[in-house]
Amino acid sequence: MGGSVGGGAPPVGRGDGAPVGRHDGAPLAGEPVPFAEAVRAEYAPFAVGSAWGRPWSTTWFHVTGTVPADWSEPGTRPELVVDLGFTDAQSGFQAEGTAYTPDGVIIKAVEPRNRYVPLPDGPGSAVDLYLEAAANPDLSGGWRFAPTPLGDRATAGAEPVYRLEQLAIGLLDETVWQLVQDVVALHGLMEVLPADSTRRAVILRALERAVDAVDPDDVAGTAAAGRAALEPALASPAHASAHQVVAVGHAHIDSAWLWPTRETRRKVARTFSNVLALMEDSDDLVFAASSAQQYAWLKEDQPELFARLKEQVARGRFVPVGGMWVESDTNLPGGEAMARQLVAGTRFFRDELGVDQPEVWLPDSFGYSAALPQIMRAAGARWFLTQKISWNETNKHPHHTFWWEGIDGTRIFTHFPPVDTYGAELSAVELARAERQYAEKGAGTTSLVPFGWGDGGGGPTREMLAAAARTKDLEGSPAVTLGSPREFFERAQAEYQNPPVWSGELYLEFHRGTYTSQARTKAGNRRSEHLLREAELWASAAAVRTGAAYPYEQLERAWHTVLLNQFHDILPGSSIAWVHQEAERRYAEVAADLETVIAESLTALVGDGETPLLLNAGPRPVAGVPALAGATAARTAGGAEPGGVTPDGGVAPDGGHVLANAHVRVTVDARGLITSIHDLAADREVVPPGQAANLLQIFRDTPNQWDAWDIDEHYRRHGRDLDSADTVEVVESDHGPTIRVVRTVGASTITQQIGLRPDQPTVDLRTTVDWHERQKLLKLAFPLDVHAERAASEIQFGHVHRPTHANTSWDAARFETVAHRWVHVGEPGYGVAVANDSVYGHDITRATRDGGGTTTLVRLSLLRAPLFPDPSADQGEHTFSVSLRVGAGIEDAISEGYRLNVPLRATTGAHAVEPLLSVDNPAVVVEAVKLAEDRSGDVVVRLYEAHGGRATATLTAGFPVGAVIETDLHEQPVEATSLATTADGGIRLRLRPFQLITLRLTPQHG
Repeated sequence: MGGSVGGGAPPVGRGDGAPVGRHDGAPLAGEPVPFAEAVRAEYAPFAVGSAWGRPWSTTWFHVTGTVPADWSEPGTRPELVVDLGFTDAQSGFQAEGTAYTPDGVIIKAVEPRNRYVPLPDGPGSAVDLYLEAAANPDLSGGWRFAPTPLGDRATAGAEPVYRLEQLAIGLLDETVWQLVQDVVALHGLMEVLPADSTRRAVILRALERAVDAVDPDDVAGTAAAGRAALEPALASPAHASAHQVVAVGHAHIDSAWLWPTRETRRKVARTFSNVLALMEDSDDLVFAASSAQQYAWLKEDQPELFARLKEQVARGRFVPVGGMWVESDTNLPGGEAMARQLVAGTRFFRDELGVDQPEVWLPDSFGYSAALPQIMRAAGARWFLTQKISWNETNKHPHHTFWWEGIDGTRIFTHFPPVDTYGAELSAVELARAERQYAEKGAGTTSLVPFGWGDGGGGPTREMLAAAARTKDLEGSPAVTLGSPREFFERAQAEYQNPPVWSGELYLEFHRGTYTSQARTKAGNRRSEHLLREAELWASAAAVRTGAAYPYEQLERAWHTVLLNQFHDILPGSSIAWVHQEAERRYAEVAADLETVIAESLTALVGDGETPLLLNAGPRPVAGVPALAGATAARTAGGAEPGGVTPDGGVAPDGGHVLANAHVRVTVDARGLITSIHDLAADREVVPPGQAANLLQIFRDTPNQWDAWDIDEHYRRHGRDLDSADTVEVVESDHGPTIRVVRTVGASTITQQIGLRPDQPTVDLRTTVDWHERQKLLKLAFPLDVHAERAASEIQFGHVHRPTHANTSWDAARFETVAHRWVHVGEPGYGVAVANDSVYGHDITRATRDGGGTTTLVRLSLLRAPLFPDPSADQGEHTFSVSLRVGAGIEDAISEGYRLNVPLRATTGAHAVEPLLSVDNPAVVVEAVKLAEDRSGDVVVRLYEAHGGRATATLTAGFPVGAVIETDLHEQPVEATSLATTADGGIRLRLRPFQLITLRLTPQHG
C-alpha cells in the first residue's frame, strides 16, 4: 500500500501500491470555481513529487487509471490513497481535497488524517475521478502563532506551498486493519491503567500473544490469529460502576478564522461528504453539526450533497444542533442580535430540514453572557453545551452538569464535557480523562464526548468508530455508546434530578483581549445592530400607517450578514486580515442597504415637505424628541432644557479651560486632562483630588500566547500616562464651545473633542486615533470620587454587577470585563455613568486615596495592535464617542447608552411622526419593533425590564390594535403571564427583574 491509514498508523494494505496511471492538473487563479466549470478546463500532465498551489489557490487534478486485475483476494478492497503534501500540523489547517465522480457528484474529501477515497468497482476496473485541491496555507505555524503575511492575499506570495507526495491505488486488507484497531485500543487502555493493576497485566500478556501469533513476513496471512489472541481481552466487560460516555460524532468548523468564509463553505462540503460516506459503512454513527449558515452555504453550493444530507437528517443520523445561525460570540452581540441568532438558525432548520433543536451548542465561544439562559429558553431550548470554560487560567469550574441561572432567574440544564475537547479521537487517554475529571461522580454517571476532526479535518473517521466499538463494553474503560446530544441530555437529566446551580455569567478566564481586538469590526457590528433597529422600526411604522411594503428580504439579508460576522472568531477580532477586510466591506454594504430602507420608510411616513425634522428611534426621549417618534425642529427647541454651554471664565489658572452649563462645570488643564468635574446640583466634585480624568494610557501588550485573543494581567506593570498635549484650544461646535486636544504618541496621533451637553450633566468626549503602534494597548481612564463596591455593566437585555475588588481568585481573574453601551459605578445616593458607542472592553477597580477612603477607576480599552493572526490589526484611524454623566442612576446610564448609539436622525418632510408605541415606565425598554415573520402584518414588539427590579407599565400603541398576544422569540403564542389589556386599549405589563417579553399586536383595520 502506498500510504497509511489514519494519519500515521502502520501500513495495513498489500504491496507498495499501484500507480494511478495519469493525473493531470489544472491550476485555477482567483476564487474557486464549481465542478461544472472545472471539468471544462485544460488539463496538463502532472507528476507525483511536483510542487503545486500558491497560497489560497485551487488546483484540479483529473485522476485516471486501472485497478490491478490480480487484486482479488477476499476481505480486501481497493482505495485511492492521496497525500497532497500533508504535514504534521493538525488536520484542518493545511491543504484539503474533494473527490468528485466524472458527473460531478462528491464522493468524499481527503485530509491529513483521512486520506483514502473508496473505489466502488473491483479488480480490473477503471479509475476516473476529479480531485479539487485547496492550497490553504498553514497559518498556525506549528501553533507558534508567529506573525505571517499569509493571511492576506495581497501579501501571501505566489510560490507553491505544497508538493504532491502520493496519488496511488492501495489495497486495504480488512483483517489487518481490524487487527491494528484491536492493538491500538488495548495498548492505549493499558497505558492509562495503574502500573500495578491486574487488568494492565492481562492486556500486556494478550498483546504479547498477538505479537507471537503474527508473522512479520506474512502479516496478512496471520492477522486473524493475532486477532484471536486479543479476543479474550477485548471481550472482558466493563465494570457496573464504569463511567458512561455518549459519543457524538462532530466536526467543529469555525465559520472563519485562519481562513476566509469562502473556504469554510468548502470545508463544510468536504466534512459533510465524509460523514455521509462513513454512514454508508456504519449503522451506528450519529453526527451532530451546528450553524444554520453552514447548511445554507451547502444548499447553495452543493444541492446534490444537501439532498443526501436531508435524507440522513430524516433518519436521525445527521443531527442539526445549536439552533443558531452561527456559533456566535456571546459577550459582544447586543440583545436583539443574540435573539436573532436563535430565531434565524431555528427557522432555517425548521423550514429546510424539518427539525427543532432542543439544545444550544457552543463549545468554543469565549465566555457566556448571564443573559443567555433566558434568551435560549425563550427560543425553545432546553439544554446548553459548551467546552470552553475548561480553558480557565486560574479557577476550575466546579461542575460538569448543572443548572445555569441567568440574570432574570431563568435556568437551563447545562453540560461541560469533562473530556475537555470538542474534537476527540475516542482514545483511551481521552476516555480516561473524561472519567477522572467528571465532577458529578456519585450523583450522575454520564458525560458527552464529541469526536471527530474539526475545521476541515474531515470529522469522524473509521478508526474512531472502531475505537467506539471496542470500548462499548470493555473492562477498565468507560462504556461508550454512540448517540445524539438529545439522547445524552435526556439520559443525564433523568438520572440527575437535583443538580447544582451556577448563577450569573460563565466568565472565561482567558481570551480577554477579544473584547477589544479589531476595533473596526466591533464598530461595524455595533453600528449595524442599531441601524437594523432603526430600519425595522421605521419600516414597521410605514407599513402600519401608510400601507408601504415591508422590506422582508432586505432586512433578512442584512441580519444574516450581521449574524455571520458575530461568529466567535470574527467579531472577537481573532481572524486573519482577509476575514476582517471582508467583514468591514460587508458592514459597509449593510449600512448602505439599511440607509436606503430607512430613507424610503421615512419618506412614506413624513410625506413631501421642507419642514426640518428629527427622528428618534431610541426608547428614550432625546432633546425634546419623544421615543420611537419624530418631531419638528421647533418642537425640539421648545422642549430642550435651558442652559447652553459657555466658557466659564475662559482660561483656567494653569493655562487650561473651563466649560459649564446649568448642571456641571468642567476644568481641562493645559495637558488636555480633566482635573475637575463639579456636579452643581449635588455641589460635589467627581474627580479625586490630585488626579485627572480623560487620561489616555498606553501599555505594553505582549500576552504569553494567543496574541489577538489575550490580555494578560502583567500589562498593568508596563504602562505610561499620556499626560502631555501638542495643543489644547477652544473651538466652536453645534453645542457651543468645545475643547480640542491633540496628542502624539509614537507614530500615532490622538485628537479629542471635549464638550458638554447643553441640557444635561454630561461630558461628551470624541476621540479620534490615527493608530500606528504595535503590541500596545490604549485605555481611556476616569478616576472617580465614589466608593463603589461593585460596577454595573450592560449586557443583553439587562446588566450584571461585578465586584470592583479582588477578594477571591474568581474576582482577581476578572481583571478585564465586557460591557455594551454603558457602565455605572456608585455609592448609596450617588453614581456616575460612562457610556460609549463602540467599546466593549473595560476594567473597573478601586484604589486607596490619600487621607483614607477609596476612589473608583473606570477604564475603557480602546485599541490593541496584536501581530497574530493579522499583523496589521487595528492600524489606521478610529473614532470613539464616550460620555460621562454625573449624579447618574441606572436609568441615566441606559439613556446615555441609547443616545450615543441611536443618534437623532435629521430629515425634512411635511409633518412629524407620532410615537408608534409608548411605555409609561422607564424601567421597561422597547428593544425591537418589527413585522411578524409570517407576513401577516402583525407588529412584533420586544421589551425587557432594564433596572433589575419588578415593574408594571402600560404599553400604548399609536395605531388601533385588534388583538395582542404574548409569544416566544419565534412569534408563537405562549401562556400570557405578563400582560393584560386596560379599559382604554392599553396593554398592562407586569415584569420580573430583567424579564424579556415578546408581544404580537394585530392592527385593527377599517
